[in-house]
Amino acid sequence: MAGEFYSSHFHFCYNRFMISYEDFEKVDIRVGKIISVDDYPDAKKPSYKLQIDLGLEIGVKKSIGQFPANYSKAELKNKMVACVVNFPPRQIGPSISEVLTLGFADEDGNAVLITPTKEVPLGSRLF
Repeated sequence: MAGEFYSSHFHFCYNRFMISYEDFEKVDIRVGKIISVDDYPDAKKPSYKLQIDLGLEIGVKKSIGQFPANYSKAELKNKMVACVVNFPPRQIGPSISEVLTLGFADEDGNAVLITPTKEVPLGSRLF
């Protein structure tokens, strides 16, 4: 059957990239709302320092990212974004980034943020 061919072909071609569902569950991705945006001149590339409200369970966390190429500070304020909340904090210049704000690279390699298409509760987990 076509489905069997596709499934076995996919496994053959991409076997080294396959992870289990249990591996996926280890990455805790939550939705938050950007509540403040500041320029962050201490990074190597143009960046913003964000304060993101991830709901009552997680609270407000800092994230530093290279977003100025595609977003003004006004565009980011109150934007809902997806964040990995269980990576260790990362030093970026003199500040610590507490969560990883997720996005895709555009054709120039600049970040395009992942955002829900409808309102969801702050802190909701991606599944």
